[in-house]
Amino acid sequence: MIELFYFIVLALLLSLAIDVLFGELPTKIHPVVIMGSIISFFKKIFIKIKNRISGLLLVLSSVLVVSIILYIICYIFSFNSLLLFIIFIILLSSTFSVNMLLKTAVDVKSDLDISIEKARESVSYLVSRSTDELTESFIVSAVIESLTENITDSYVAPVFYYAIFGIIIMLNPINNHLYYLLLVPMLYRLFNTLDAMVGYKSDELKDIGFVPAKIDDILNYVPSRIAGIYVVISAYLLKLDGKNSYEIMRRDARNCPSPNSGYTMATTAGALDIQLIKKDTYILGDANREIGKDDITRAVNLSKMTIALFTLTILILLTLIHVIL
Repeated sequence: MIELFYFIVLALLLSLAIDVLFGELPTKIHPVVIMGSIISFFKKIFIKIKNRISGLLLVLSSVLVVSIILYIICYIFSFNSLLLFIIFIILLSSTFSVNMLLKTAVDVKSDLDISIEKARESVSYLVSRSTDELTESFIVSAVIESLTENITDSYVAPVFYYAIFGIIIMLNPINNHLYYLLLVPMLYRLFNTLDAMVGYKSDELKDIGFVPAKIDDILNYVPSRIAGIYVVISAYLLKLDGKNSYEIMRRDARNCPSPNSGYTMATTAGALDIQLIKKDTYILGDANREIGKDDITRAVNLSKMTIALFTLTILILLTLIHVIL
């Protein structure tokens, strides 16, 4: 087995490359899809309990099953170091969604060039709001909101937790460390999927979804704010309005119902000098100019820079720890 530091760094770079170049794994074997099936199974059982303990039981059961499955996979492939490394990077890549995140935004822009009806249909898969009567400006806003909100949970957060635990085991190696190194980002993705599936305030889900939603809020609290700062820095590097990006983040990031999603959306609104609006929910930024479909391209470029800059920082941090050790 290669030295732990090189394993951690190479696994991160190769898993990101796999996601960027090839996108999502096939649905039938995608870990997140499998997690969704596990969550659905336990949801049917525990939703009958009409209090918040149902959500706790759902979380504990899902964590246990996912942890056992991952342990079995690591154990099966542990006989060959190279094969284990390949499985590791493939599974780690499944915790990212960079390719899908960027491609989806670009596709909606292309649909706008065809017809607004096609764009409305495409954006309906990205957002929970009704899209039947959205104008072009509101479609563009919805795309940029979805894109930038998901910078955190599609990349920054899983890499943040991967790096944190990587540093921990570099400082204090433990038995079966590769299993735990992979388990940490996988469990983050599990909690994120739990929140996506049951973390809503409908009458049916308000009890079972309470604990998953709170866990997701806690796990994203630090990464979302880090992501917001990186959007600001990226805005400066791309010669966008970095100063306004930071000011709008400070002013508007808390306008969203979620305690975390506004930090990347507000900074993007400020950087592009546009206003992002979800009717009856939030307004981010100032309407200094009319928002247009070219802003999708600018938001995609800003997101790419944010992801690249954050990755570079993580690599530098891991290298510094390695040198110190």
